[in-house]
Amino acid sequence: MLTIAVLPVLPMKNTVLFPGTALPLRIGREQSIAAVLQAHSENKYILAVSQKVEDKDGTVHADDLFRTGTLSKIEKIRGNKKDGYQILLRGVSRYRVSDFEERDGILWANGDHWKDEIDSDQATNDALTASLKKLAQEILELLPSNTGQLSKLIDGIDDLSFLANLCSANLEITHEKKQELLETIVVRDRALALLDLMQKQKNALQVQEEIREKLSHKMGKFQRESILREQLKTIQEELGDSSKEGTDGKDDYRKKFEEAGFPEDVKKIALDELKRLESMGNNSPETHVIRNYLDLLCALPWNKSSENTTLDLNFARETLEKDHYGLDKIKKRILQHLAVVKLKKSNRGQILLFVGPPGVGKTSLGQSIAKALGRKFVRGSLGGVRDDAEIRGHRRTYIGAMPGRIIQAIKRAGENNPVFMLDEIDKLGRGYQGDPAAAMLEVLDPEQNGSFLDHYLDVPFDLSKVFFIATANSLDSIPGPLLDRMEVVELNGYTTAEKLHIAKNHLIAKQLEEHGLTKEQLVIPDEVLLKMINSYTREAGVRDLQRKIATICRSMAEKVLAPDAVLPIRFEHADLEDALGGERFVHEVAERISPPGVVTGLAWTPQGGEILFIEANLMPGKGALTLTGQLGDVMKESTQIALSLVRSRLAHVIPGFEFDQKDIHVHVPAGAIPKDGPSAGITMLTTIASVLTGRSVDPKLAMTGEITLRGAVMPVGGIKEKIIAAHRAGIERVILSKRNQKDIKEIPEDVRSAMKFEFVETASEVLKLALGLDTEEVLGNRTITPEQAAPALA
Repeated sequence: MLTIAVLPVLPMKNTVLFPGTALPLRIGREQSIAAVLQAHSENKYILAVSQKVEDKDGTVHADDLFRTGTLSKIEKIRGNKKDGYQILLRGVSRYRVSDFEERDGILWANGDHWKDEIDSDQATNDALTASLKKLAQEILELLPSNTGQLSKLIDGIDDLSFLANLCSANLEITHEKKQELLETIVVRDRALALLDLMQKQKNALQVQEEIREKLSHKMGKFQRESILREQLKTIQEELGDSSKEGTDGKDDYRKKFEEAGFPEDVKKIALDELKRLESMGNNSPETHVIRNYLDLLCALPWNKSSENTTLDLNFARETLEKDHYGLDKIKKRILQHLAVVKLKKSNRGQILLFVGPPGVGKTSLGQSIAKALGRKFVRGSLGGVRDDAEIRGHRRTYIGAMPGRIIQAIKRAGENNPVFMLDEIDKLGRGYQGDPAAAMLEVLDPEQNGSFLDHYLDVPFDLSKVFFIATANSLDSIPGPLLDRMEVVELNGYTTAEKLHIAKNHLIAKQLEEHGLTKEQLVIPDEVLLKMINSYTREAGVRDLQRKIATICRSMAEKVLAPDAVLPIRFEHADLEDALGGERFVHEVAERISPPGVVTGLAWTPQGGEILFIEANLMPGKGALTLTGQLGDVMKESTQIALSLVRSRLAHVIPGFEFDQKDIHVHVPAGAIPKDGPSAGITMLTTIASVLTGRSVDPKLAMTGEITLRGAVMPVGGIKEKIIAAHRAGIERVILSKRNQKDIKEIPEDVRSAMKFEFVETASEVLKLALGLDTEEVLGNRTITPEQAAPALA
């Protein structure tokens, strides 16, 4: 025996490595990784020792290991400390450990390694080698896997010690038996023990082979019986003796057909499909397809519905008032619709489309309607749908075919008259598979959806009883024919007072419950809520406000749990910056002094109204007009019209002004955001006139309206959203087209009473109100002569 230096130890779970064999391992424990890296950095030798028991804390101790292992060499290593290492070990010789030592997070072993003790009788060795080879080849023949390469390898080995190690490593025996073989020093004794184990393995494999043969014979018998049963069924049908029905649950379908209450045409198709199923063998691949189809037919609510006889309009009104604050016009329209449903005892009619910014309560309104009607509520999101098969379903000829979203939702509801909300209908896409918006035409047309045809279902299903409600953020992307089938109900943004009421009565209670708090533990005063609404959120709905309240609840949860906490904790202004950071929005409109050429406009976005600053500057040049701020074509044209109107009629106010010697630069801040629309005409006119005359515009004044080349002010849309945004920003006066006067009554009273509205018909009135310019001097019927006017600006 040869004594060598102390070795790092690699503990192995349920694995024994034999000399002369290679073993790939994955190393993940910190102790094992440290040992492998230590060995690899020195001489690449490591001691592989099997564990007696599993480690519990990821660390192996000396008492957990056997005293005999394998001196091994690390041939390959790959990986890192984070994800672990993969190594390839090759056994060199057996190693007997005299003692273990734990040092620097590594288990070290001291001991001796030895060579095998081989019998000097060569005839005995040759006999044992031949016996091992023969038995190994017989075992390999009994295995179901491909063992050709291993068979050739064994056939070419004449070294008894190596052959015994190779057989021991590949034999399916217990971990303890393999350890016993490793600890057997004399090769002759090891070979004899191995022959006994291999004979037992061979006997077990022979039994398994017999079982496989019997099972295969049985399967052939079952196939023959299946064919004979099908032939017997055919003979019975020819003889007219079909009293004995098929098995495998096919009898149950007729019972399900009666319970489902099919219409006659659907029942006929279902019976035809059932006959096809009964004529097929159970092994036919089409059996599964037909069963799925019949199961869907039986699961659909053909005659199951929630009756509307209990519809109480007072209850519906109370439900809407309880669940939603404000939205009076919307609630009135919903109650009108429900009244018609009660009178007609049917909701066949116009489909409602709720249009408004995110967070204003479109989806929750649908849930309230379902509650008021006493019906199931189902929701389907159409955002991003690009395949019309998502709506109409796939034909059953395709593998993996499924019904469309409409039929699946009806099946889920279990009733044929649920309240069905189609969310994000404005975000339907169009791909090469078809146009889903076109497929929605039949779903939402009251004249067609009484016989809606899903491609998978392939029979008409009545959708006329379904109460359809669609939601959208904008009407721009909804195709005209689809929009024509729905009645648009606009949900505008909330005012500050409405947001305050919603936060006090709904949002705070909801977030306190979600964060495990109560109103006895945390109080958020009204003045803090107002500060949050005005300085930390700028939205039409209340979704962002709800997130801010949730942030406050999370930030105060730790203080509530403090041992010295005095409850209730009152959230004050000073806590806002700690919880939410600095103010995100500063309403400086009412405080700043605007230089000439700066005017406040009003804009509409899918998220609600916004104020829009338009700036102009004058500089020496050649009469060029520069537009910046990502303006769309409509806003560019509005600016050109405004400039032409000023040039043709403003020369009387600023005599001697040379247009062809000055450049005008018009800019709309937030240049990274695209802007377009027909609402900025009078704003552009006022901006250009302001910079040319050197007169400032009151920063508390805002305006919106389109302008024509003859100086007429045209009406625009989105008035309510724009006025609410102006009120939020501190605007006190607004200039509007006179034809928009009818839209003012839709604005909440608290906003309307706090602002002054100026209604105009001509551009001259706009400039008189905004700049104090005399109407007759500015935009009278007189025009400057061609000699006075410079050439048209580019």
